[in-house]
Amino acid sequence: MPELSKPYRILVARFCHESHRLNPRPTDEELFVVERGHDILRTPAGVLKGLTDTLAAAGANIEPVFSANGGAGGLVDHDFYVRMREELLVAVRRIKPDAIGLDLHGAMGTTETPDAEGDLLQALRHVVGPNVPIGIGLDLHGHITPRMLDNTDICIACKENPHSDFVECGQKVAELLLEQLEGRLKPVTVSARVPMILPGAAETGSGPLAEIHAKAREYAAQQPSIKDISIYNVFRFTDDDEIGQVVTILSDGSGADTPSIAVDLATRFWVERERFKDDLLTVEEVFERVRSSPDKRPFAIGDMGDRVAAGAPGDGTILLSAALDGYPELSGAVPITDPVAAAQAIEAGVGATVKLSVGAGFTPGFTPRLITGRVEHVSDGNFVVAGIVGRGDPSAMGPTAVLRVDDRIQVLLTTKPADTTDPAAFTSQNVVIEDLDFIIVKSGFHFVANFDGLATPVLVNTPGVGYYRRNQFDYQKARFWPEHDIANPEITARQHSIGTS
Repeated sequence: MPELSKPYRILVARFCHESHRLNPRPTDEELFVVERGHDILRTPAGVLKGLTDTLAAAGANIEPVFSANGGAGGLVDHDFYVRMREELLVAVRRIKPDAIGLDLHGAMGTTETPDAEGDLLQALRHVVGPNVPIGIGLDLHGHITPRMLDNTDICIACKENPHSDFVECGQKVAELLLEQLEGRLKPVTVSARVPMILPGAAETGSGPLAEIHAKAREYAAQQPSIKDISIYNVFRFTDDDEIGQVVTILSDGSGADTPSIAVDLATRFWVERERFKDDLLTVEEVFERVRSSPDKRPFAIGDMGDRVAAGAPGDGTILLSAALDGYPELSGAVPITDPVAAAQAIEAGVGATVKLSVGAGFTPGFTPRLITGRVEHVSDGNFVVAGIVGRGDPSAMGPTAVLRVDDRIQVLLTTKPADTTDPAAFTSQNVVIEDLDFIIVKSGFHFVANFDGLATPVLVNTPGVGYYRRNQFDYQKARFWPEHDIANPEITARQHSIGTS
């Protein structure tokens, strides 16, 4: 981009969490990875990397505050959220930045509020006033509220699921912030909302979402004033009366066509609602596929019901039990969140044989599994994501032990819910993936990109709070199609415009 007229001071921070209200384990400070100050610039990842790399290349002065990444899990402890919010506000008052760039998720809720990002952004806007640009980069599963849009100048999401374009999203946030500071952009955002949640078909590479995104790219190519179109197909485990599919269009000034474009794109969710369903294998079907397809091994099996990547606790044992009881010829690796069993195995030490009851410590209705195995590895559980989704992110499983059961199944007992969307979660624990027939990953989509070329991906329909099933969850405010009787919705556009004076 053109040379800046001055070295603007840009305050940057990351505060990310995808908050699952049905996970009974709240996400407190212990479950976040927190870095502060210039430490966050050493090896940034995702939106933060794209944001800071672009600002640095343009000659801006970056003022880093903190990076707090909690992944996905139960609702964030409200006291911890408030402490981090106040830390950010204190830094803003001290630094007096020319602009603010944030890496957020968009679906963070606390034990007291379902709209944490809206609360955070409103507090920031109150401190800096209307003339300091605020730009945020989000996950496309964000829960986008009017309060978020009314308090940001730049609000855009990644465009791909699996999320392989977070860095590009951050780059775009930085570029648009700098254009606004230089007076070359007067950002105006229009949004359109469909007041419902859809049950499946969340990948953007195929199906109805691919078609909606393609149409959005077509509209953007036809309208030079359009700077971004973001399509939010929502996080399914938030209960709020403002939840739903949302389309936002960011343009340079008010575009005459942007309201109708936003409404058209949003309406496509309603028109195509019958197609937003997943085709998942049963537990028996998935193991039969592994057994009957040796040429495709190893398989990476996405445990949909117990997805840590969607906020579930990761304490399910159904796949472990199926492998142990029904498929004695198969070898594999299975992660299970169980801080008590992990501690017992670590205390016993490498080489010890232990008999443990594992799993089912958090999710109602789950059954623990009694196993006997040899402790073959212990560690602090820390690793760095190597794959395209989340590359460079530090990940913390907490103290971790690997037990070998029946001399063929490696059970990863983790203290914290393990983000196993990346091979490094396993290889960091001395698990040799290519020597196995299968591995269980607590993910639904992101792992597909990170295991590309290493394992054959397949999704399995398992119980748990990580996957929507009709009549399983109690929604007081949000409306789920087809569970709730939703009349033909009136979809209208709303304009949001601040910080342009």
